Amino acid sequence: MSQQGYVAAPPYSQSQPGIGGFSARFGPPSSSLHYGHYGDPSSSYSAPQPGVSKSTVPFGSSAPVEPPPPSTHQISQTNIQNGPSTPGQQPHRFQGPPPPSNTGPSYPPYSQQTQPAYLNAASTSSTTQLANQLSSMQLNTYGPGTALSSCTSSGHPASFQGPQLLPPAQQQNTLPPGPQVPPPAVNSLCAHPSLPPMARQDGIPGSVPPNPNLQQPPGPGYPPQQANYGPQMAGSQLSYPGAFPGGPAQLSGPLQKKLDPDSIPSPIQVIENDKASRGGQIYATNTRGQVPPLVTTDCIIQDQGHASPRFIRCTTYCFPSSSEMAKQARIPLAAVIQPFAVVPPNETPLYVVNHGDTGPIRCNRCKAYMCPFMQFIEGGRRYQCGFCSCVNDVPPFFFQHLDHVGQRVDHYERPELSLGSYEFIATLDYCRNSKPPKPPAYIFMIDVSYNNIKSGLVRLICNELKTLLDKLPREDQEESSAIRVGFVTYNKVLHFFNVKSSLAQPQMMVVSDVGEVFVPLLDGFLVNFQESRSVVTNLLDQIPEMFADTNESETIFAPVIQAGIEALKAAECAGKLFIFHSSLPTAEAPGKLRNRDDKKLLNTDKEKTLFQPQVNAYEALAKDCVANGCCVNLFLFPNQYVDIASMGLVTMYTGGTLYKYNNFQLDADSSQFLSDLRRDVEKKTGFDAIMRVRTSTGFRATDFFGAIYMNNTTDVEMAAVDCDKAVTVEFKHDDKLSEDSGALIQCAVLYTSVSGQRRLRIHNIGLNCSSQLADVYKTCETDALINFFAKSAFKAILSQPLKTVRDILVSQTAHMLACYKKNCASPSAVSQLILPDAMKVLPVYMNCLLKSCVLMGRPEIPTDERAHQRQLVMSMGVADTQLFFYPQLLPIHSLDLKSDVVPAAIRCSEERLSEGGAFLLANGLSLFLWLGVSTPPELIQGLFNVPSFAHISTEATSLPDLDNPFSKKLKSILEHLQSQKPYTMKLVIVKQREQPEMLFRQLLVEDKSSYGGASYVDFLCCIHKEICQLLS
Repeated sequence: MSQQGYVAAPPYSQSQPGIGGFSARFGPPSSSLHYGHYGDPSSSYSAPQPGVSKSTVPFGSSAPVEPPPPSTHQISQTNIQNGPSTPGQQPHRFQGPPPPSNTGPSYPPYSQQTQPAYLNAASTSSTTQLANQLSSMQLNTYGPGTALSSCTSSGHPASFQGPQLLPPAQQQNTLPPGPQVPPPAVNSLCAHPSLPPMARQDGIPGSVPPNPNLQQPPGPGYPPQQANYGPQMAGSQLSYPGAFPGGPAQLSGPLQKKLDPDSIPSPIQVIENDKASRGGQIYATNTRGQVPPLVTTDCIIQDQGHASPRFIRCTTYCFPSSSEMAKQARIPLAAVIQPFAVVPPNETPLYVVNHGDTGPIRCNRCKAYMCPFMQFIEGGRRYQCGFCSCVNDVPPFFFQHLDHVGQRVDHYERPELSLGSYEFIATLDYCRNSKPPKPPAYIFMIDVSYNNIKSGLVRLICNELKTLLDKLPREDQEESSAIRVGFVTYNKVLHFFNVKSSLAQPQMMVVSDVGEVFVPLLDGFLVNFQESRSVVTNLLDQIPEMFADTNESETIFAPVIQAGIEALKAAECAGKLFIFHSSLPTAEAPGKLRNRDDKKLLNTDKEKTLFQPQVNAYEALAKDCVANGCCVNLFLFPNQYVDIASMGLVTMYTGGTLYKYNNFQLDADSSQFLSDLRRDVEKKTGFDAIMRVRTSTGFRATDFFGAIYMNNTTDVEMAAVDCDKAVTVEFKHDDKLSEDSGALIQCAVLYTSVSGQRRLRIHNIGLNCSSQLADVYKTCETDALINFFAKSAFKAILSQPLKTVRDILVSQTAHMLACYKKNCASPSAVSQLILPDAMKVLPVYMNCLLKSCVLMGRPEIPTDERAHQRQLVMSMGVADTQLFFYPQLLPIHSLDLKSDVVPAAIRCSEERLSEGGAFLLANGLSLFLWLGVSTPPELIQGLFNVPSFAHISTEATSLPDLDNPFSKKLKSILEHLQSQKPYTMKLVIVKQREQPEMLFRQLLVEDKSSYGGASYVDFLCCIHKEICQLLS
């Protein structure tokens, strides 16, 4: 980052192109596991040899395995090994997931059966008996774990908490020897579970101490760890009647009831519990490895030595101390870094430290910047680096005496010694060509082809810019912005405008050679708006008139970006291009695109090509942009396919933002567009940025995901980085970590500020390390895990079939939870699903990710929509991915008009809606107001000023301004929801049982998707089945 060079760590191993940086040797998936119908009838699991009990086979040792029964896939031992693999071996994120057995539980017909209703290939001995029907889930909390007992196979006892003696007739049945007969395949469990009715039984109270006899002997795997959690809580138990003693349940009555969704973990409950315990409080970052409040909890963060969770959140705040442990748990070790996150007004802004010409103080060996992790020794004359342990001399100007505990006397006066986040003023060594940078420039580039003129879009943009340019970002202490502005219009050719303040009229220059773009003027193209106000206003008045009679419908695109780069190069500054474009660039020019949208590619191995750019020009262009600090913001107004996978590539690589307004209508969509434009122009941004993530010894950053460009393995380059962009960084061990010193991370971003000052923004965070897996699971953060999984999966689909990527996600989820149950939870029946407390809603979030339109192609979903959502998620922070994958659903018919409190959200499922209610649903991109057919007339009158449900127009995209408490309250809720999100959500009014309801239903993510994604309940069944197989 600095010109002084740095000593690189051992050669950075280039990660394979597999998902999340793991090796891509996924091979063909070992089952044709289908997400949504998870698995095919031929796949099941190889059975352990009779007589080998679970407790004698540690993960990682080779148990003798008998040949699989006919029509089963043998899973190689490497696939289920969770212990250490051979030294130096890359951890696999699996050769495809283990196939779930889909010979799946078909319930017995209503007549008496003569043979056992269900034979499971994996159940060949009583000791490894798998209960295979997820019929009754019981919720028990094991200290920090949630247990869902389930999967009782017909004829097996429901698993109870605590030892129970069953009457002889109720002893576990072992399956009779003899050939394995697959049951008639009616419905696979995970596609449509039809489960018998359940009777609720009270749990058996009293604590059940862990049974010491169940400790596993040490073996080649990691020693299993018994977590020492206090007494178990008795939970309500669900079992179904008649399951024993009389063999299969005889179901009387036509309908079989589904699993009770209230008995499985609720994301809303988790969010509300965290708000209740930590909301509104001060969270001080003074302890290494502490878990912050959830992103959904409002609190005041006080920096006391570690970066605020607004800037950095981790997938776990306690790293496993060795790579073997990490491979065993398969929990990704990652940090989601949002370096420019907005600091709310009630928190302290970052301090700026200026060391003058000497610049920031850094470790001589690893180049880490001075921070609270440096240890001062020898009376304050030297310091030991917390990252590489190198001992450095303290520069004379920085010397200070130590107090009686070895802390510098000025510790609390210096931000770089006492805070987790701060900034340094950079010296010329940190500048391009060792010259101070100039303030950045904004260039507005408007497509003036026939469609944009006719729709009124060009006039709208020009009118808005007249007032918006007064709001260009500036430093807090400055009176006006230092940012210069320029203007270009284009269709098949480019028009540059000279708006020099001394001119009476703006001048236009046309560049028709779009193959070799050059900038026809230097002086007068980029100007200070305050000085050239009259000329610029004049120009903005003229543009709509100038092109009013155009018939030109073809456009160029790549040369427009090239023109922007050339202009910034000539001006020797970084900047942003604001491009307003509406159609596929089909004119003869570099970057010309054709319509290649092909629905026949869906669900084939070639589907991934839809997410790749169709020509190489855009990748080269992106590289050129980054090299010149040129960020591209793209506002798209398509009426049909525009190939976002190609056109959006430059935006993504340069840290820009892509906004899309389908079938733009002036009256319906202009407020959404203008709101996005205003926010983007005004937002806090760092330009020409380069980010480096340093770590203490024993682990290192290996993979980076985000709106970034990487020229090498360590430097994250961003033409610009704004307050909404986050980079997700994955870490791997290269040695053992010490529990005493922990795992330290320092993120340094070198950037140019809006005033043209070169600065370094530093964020430091310290995590704990432990040789106990339970500690790792206890400090996990599900929201950060989902951010990581989404980005790694969305990166992987560029190089792998979507089905493989989905299978890996399912496998990964099952592995993490199986490892917890095996090593951390109190001993329990195989048939019990036990979830770690910090991960109990991981399955519902993971299912939402698997159902997202990016990973689930359907002919009804436009390819551009999928490419757009993929691109947006790649740069999202944790709060944005949390809301995007699990939307917020608010019942607004129950508003309390007297208080300021927003009503508590409810779960995203159709059964939570009521015909007499009104509900607001938001996911950060879309906003729906759903109205039941029996919504009270007074509510309708209060919101819409019409007498009844039938009179409501679904065309409106905003609520009328009405002077009544209900309308005002709802408006304030809408404003609050909007204020926290980077994109303006257009309001869609949905009436129950009308056509637009389809779109709304897609966001009820706990339900089965009409596009084939599983419901939350079904997915939990599926994951449970996989865990049972992994542990059998």
